[in-house]
Amino acid sequence: MTNGRDGDAVADERRRSVAVIGGAGFLGSHLVERLLAEGRGVDVIDDLSTGTLANLAEARRQGGALKIHNSDITSHDGLAVIGMRRPTVIYHLALLGSGRHPLDADVASRSFGSMLAVLEASRHAGSDKVVVALPAGALYGKPSARELPIKELPLEARGLRGVVSKAVIDALAHYRDEYDLEFTALAMSNVYGPRQRADAGVVARFLDAAARGDPAEIEGDGRQTRDFLFIDDATDALFQASDRAGGLVVNVGSGTQTSIRDLWCAIAPDGPDPVRARARPDELARFAVSPVRARIQLSWSPWTTLADGLAETIASLNPPQL
Repeated sequence: MTNGRDGDAVADERRRSVAVIGGAGFLGSHLVERLLAEGRGVDVIDDLSTGTLANLAEARRQGGALKIHNSDITSHDGLAVIGMRRPTVIYHLALLGSGRHPLDADVASRSFGSMLAVLEASRHAGSDKVVVALPAGALYGKPSARELPIKELPLEARGLRGVVSKAVIDALAHYRDEYDLEFTALAMSNVYGPRQRADAGVVARFLDAAARGDPAEIEGDGRQTRDFLFIDDATDALFQASDRAGGLVVNVGSGTQTSIRDLWCAIAPDGPDPVRARARPDELARFAVSPVRARIQLSWSPWTTLADGLAETIASLNPPQL
């Protein structure tokens, strides 16, 4: 039997307990470091299909209450972690993968199924909140230039990624209404930074090409724009969402458009001219998200310029390149 002091300690430990699904990935590993730095206990649940233990090297050096579970979140072992550890907040950062490649029906089904499994496990574990990261570019259709930077409503699915993302938001809202399980869905713009795989984002792809002295491959004429957000800024938004912006979809981005051609010039100003490839039929001509709601609801604003973010990413390469 525990005494009152021991019981208080257990309760306090649980209040500070967080689970990060996909915590060995690009976004997840940075969040894990931030959570540990803030004194949280962290359970990473990751099947390491795309993430790596190397991404967690810095987190492991930090010490603190870090546990790594090599499990698929839809498996008995993965879901049992939530049941046994009973985290207060659960981050699901392993939903849809890179937006560069089309999402097939099998991956879409598994992604949505994993969300439902996590929600069920969360409510039975008595968790307070679920936070998810979704691709903003799949949630707002094909906005006109006048609509940019785009706000959170109305949602309009673009492609199968958008269909699954909207279904995830609907499921989160259902569990909030039925079971009082809070949520925040962060609609993320193009996040980049150290540890991003070369096949997972245009910045990482261009850095890889520049390091090899190769020309970048640009789909279309390169005038299409995107909203680039440095990983530290994205991580801060995720952290702030742990106890804010309940029941909301919140855009997380810079609000600034940068063309793909200008991005290549910023990365490799003296590099070879890019090679033009056929544009994808579903390519967005222009895109940026409004960070106004994030500023109000999360007390968050991005602070890293593209130039500074690129410089920090390049400096992180081992050995430094370019």
